[in-house]
Amino acid sequence: MVREAAYGQDHDLTAIDRLGVWLSSVMIRRRAGTFAGKRVADLGCGYEASFSRTVRGEVASLVLADVALADDLKADERVTAIEGPLPSSLAAVPSGSLDIVLCVSVLEHLREPQKTIAEIHRLLAPGGVCLFNVPTWLGKRFLEFSAFRLGLSPAAEMDDHKAYYDPKDLWPLLVNGGFMPHNVRCSRHKLGLNTFAVCRVDATPVA
Repeated sequence: MVREAAYGQDHDLTAIDRLGVWLSSVMIRRRAGTFAGKRVADLGCGYEASFSRTVRGEVASLVLADVALADDLKADERVTAIEGPLPSSLAAVPSGSLDIVLCVSVLEHLREPQKTIAEIHRLLAPGGVCLFNVPTWLGKRFLEFSAFRLGLSPAAEMDDHKAYYDPKDLWPLLVNGGFMPHNVRCSRHKLGLNTFAVCRVDATPVA
């Protein structure tokens, strides 16, 4: 089954959701460096593309991809809006055309995470970087308790999860997707509830 609604499209974000988005944004800015003048893509950005709204005024270009996007984003001349499932919807994006790719809280929803990672590697220009964020197996317990027991998170989002990733689970997918081991950094954050990975492409080929 193909997901039909983007994150935040048919529900308001809860306090827990907003806290998670804020914590991820702090990590993104810390690890990505400046967005000024960069060619950026936010894959699985959510209906409102909350983080990318904060940087679209400084980037050189912005690709937003999800199964659905807000009308004002699609009308923005600064935005290339792509609606459709990952990874097939990325086929029209040129290889080596992006400096920064964000894939935040997305892989756990995909049936083909390995193919999506390979597509991301294809899209990155030399010297480019992708930032991944995924929930860990410890995070699974917290997320499901929050959603199913406390009702503080959308239960449909948890039921859409296909996998959880500790660093040892995510690292092989990143390497098999094309990233060289010396360019992959995986670590836990959010009190161990998430894995965050920084994956770079060499600016020049390694001899």
